[in-house]
Amino acid sequence: MNKQLAFLIDQISREKGVTKDVVLKAIEYAMVSAAKKKCGAESDILSAIDTDKLDIQISEIKHVVEEIENPDAEVTVEEAKKFMKNPKIGDTYEIPLPMDELGRISAQTAKQVIFQRVREAEREVIFNEYKDRVGQVASGIVIRRDKSGVFYVDLGRAEGILPKKETMPGENLKRGDAVRAYIEDVRDSSRGPEIMLSRNNPNFVAELFKLEVPEINDGIVEIKNIVRAPGERTKISVISNDRSIDPVGACVGMKGTRVQSIVRELRGERIDIIPWTDDPRMLISRALSPATVERIGVNEDDKTAMVVVNDQYLSLAIGKRGQNVRLAMKLTGWDIDIISESEYSEIKHEETERALEQTLLEDAEGNEQQEEEEAQE
Repeated sequence: MNKQLAFLIDQISREKGVTKDVVLKAIEYAMVSAAKKKCGAESDILSAIDTDKLDIQISEIKHVVEEIENPDAEVTVEEAKKFMKNPKIGDTYEIPLPMDELGRISAQTAKQVIFQRVREAEREVIFNEYKDRVGQVASGIVIRRDKSGVFYVDLGRAEGILPKKETMPGENLKRGDAVRAYIEDVRDSSRGPEIMLSRNNPNFVAELFKLEVPEINDGIVEIKNIVRAPGERTKISVISNDRSIDPVGACVGMKGTRVQSIVRELRGERIDIIPWTDDPRMLISRALSPATVERIGVNEDDKTAMVVVNDQYLSLAIGKRGQNVRLAMKLTGWDIDIISESEYSEIKHEETERALEQTLLEDAEGNEQQEEEEAQE
């Protein structure tokens, strides 16, 4: 191996992100393949690289046997006498193979094997790297879109796959667009690692908050739960492990800078940040933000709640196509029924009338019974 080859090994190692040892082993394997191309597929080849002398040594190993079964690797005692003094059955000897005698076809084979082995090692390195990044946000550039609507994102050392269904509603990404996405999964395939991305996953928003809010990244503020209707609204409940830190204020940031940065990334998606509490009434009330709640009744056994809101807040509490109340139920884990103040008053009025009727009926029945008793006396 000359200095030029040593330089190429360094270059391949840097470009592919693999160690020099991986490249050297690939060369050793390639030399064996090239030698077998010349000497026979069943031949016994030994390849070694002397890194100090920058030299590649290739030898063909011959085994002395009584009866030949593998002509590529075995010789009789008589044939071995050409190379050895007093050969015996069971002896082995090496025949050096100069590289310049391997031929052009063998050299081409070696080249293909080297690139194949290095490519396999590179795929393994990339797979292990991104497997450890599952659950994180990655940044990249959109490089193309196939006919099925799948976007391919250049992440630097690898390509990410962003299906159309995992983009935000109404989002029209184009080639060259910078994009951030959540790494959902990394799969090993015959074509190399498949890095699956999403911009719809609720955890994408959670990870954006981790990047924007140091208190969350440091564990001072904790995200208890997060639910999302992509492109429309996200609800996130947070709690502080430090009484001096306001969890909502930390997420919002000075003059709203932190949350607005996330809103811009989400193309204007509304975000409700709710302080978490173990009081179900308070939690449900906060979860129905931006609506204002008048009264709440809960059944803790069934985890159901009846919520009364002012008439003008009814549509706001329910949300477009029931979105707000649906997100609130996912966030809290409670089944929530919402009625207006006027409906509540009507129900109470009807209940009062029924109670009054029942009372009057019971009184009337009591009077009749008393009169019958008096008549019998």
